[in-house]
Amino acid sequence: MYAVIETGGKQYKVSKDDVIRVEKLEQEEGAKVTFEQVLCVNDDQTLKIGAPYVDGAKVEATVLKNGKGKKVIVYRFKRKSGYHKKNGHRQPFTELRIDSIG
Repeated sequence: MYAVIETGGKQYKVSKDDVIRVEKLEQEEGAKVTFEQVLCVNDDQTLKIGAPYVDGAKVEATVLKNGKGKKVIVYRFKRKSGYHKKNGHRQPFTELRIDSIG
């Protein structure tokens, strides 16, 4: 059984007991999160596709941790003019464990 959920402007294919990293959610560690924006649900026999969301479907998850990803270096350069600019960025994330799909 799997579902496709939408959060943070992205879509994730999830199954029970999966651990995923999503865009940062304002939740504390150990908190329960419910996603009601479910795009499709497959229960190994039927595939339900929403328009845009499946009615009555929800995915429950537990927050494992909040953190920051690896540093991404942004380097800008223009040749012949001596222009160089270096910048770094660490994207915040929330790690979730999927508890149930209903």
